[in-house]
Amino acid sequence: MKHRKQFVLALALGTLASLGWAQPAPYPNKPIRIVIGFAPGGAADYVARAMSESFSKALGQTVLIDNKPGNGSSIAADIVAKAAPDGYTLLIASPSAISVNPALNPKLTYKPSDLLPVGKMTTSPLVLAVNPSSSIRTVPDLIAAAKKDPGKLNYSTSGNGSAPHLGAALFSLLTNTEMTHVPYRGGSFAITSVMAGETQLTFGTSPSVLPQANAGKLRAIAVSTRERSPLVPDMPGMREAGLPEYNLEFWYGMFAPVGTPPAIVKTIHDAVRTAMQQPSVKAALEREGTEVSLSGSPEQFASFLVEDGKFWVNLVKTANVKVD
Repeated sequence: MKHRKQFVLALALGTLASLGWAQPAPYPNKPIRIVIGFAPGGAADYVARAMSESFSKALGQTVLIDNKPGNGSSIAADIVAKAAPDGYTLLIASPSAISVNPALNPKLTYKPSDLLPVGKMTTSPLVLAVNPSSSIRTVPDLIAAAKKDPGKLNYSTSGNGSAPHLGAALFSLLTNTEMTHVPYRGGSFAITSVMAGETQLTFGTSPSVLPQANAGKLRAIAVSTRERSPLVPDMPGMREAGLPEYNLEFWYGMFAPVGTPPAIVKTIHDAVRTAMQQPSVKAALEREGTEVSLSGSPEQFASFLVEDGKFWVNLVKTANVKVD
């Protein structure tokens, strides 16, 4: 009997030990992939790379940036929406993937509800820019040129449904002008097209436009916010430029596949906050016209998205934006 009890006890302890060994290691225990819906050199890519080292240190794991451009960032959003909800595949997205694309295309292969809000990261204005050899130097110049030859001016964007696309659509709506949309697979390509004279203007993201404007390869004529932006203090806002009804800024945030455990979502959110608050990260983003803007919690970011989404969906409908 004694030996039998010892055998049963040993068996029980062995079972408990094996169960203990079967428990998953604490998150994170392997590299983390951040998917970006635009090509290298654009704003989303810049934000990701500016914070990736600090984000990696906060989590204690390698962070890999994976650019998957196309369809206004829908390809990247679909990849993350279908990934395992374990915190190892994340998305940095703008209103394009979360609000605009679903409003433009009801046949998307993902739904916004497939993506779980983790944390807001940045906000910034768009920058209206033209080729430096252009005769367009001000917003009134642009309006006059667009009215003179409806549809002749081509504007480049980082894709259908992108913030630059919506920025130009709002401009046309408020000025009663017609311009032709030329979408590219990323902000860097859209900017290059203006510099090469293939298109005449862009409402580009600050990190895409400002380095080229500072180098004299683009002429930046206004920011998309109503007033001057402290991020780009030497450039007029739309009120000063003669279009006081115009006001537009956009954001980037982190998302995970729906079903990701709340504890992991909180870990990622806290690591995002830690990374974005580093002075070196803030300074790098501010140099490119982007401001760190953090949510207090995943729930706060989710609430922000509800209200923000109304603005973008209304703009799509009011401006009659179509997929080109």
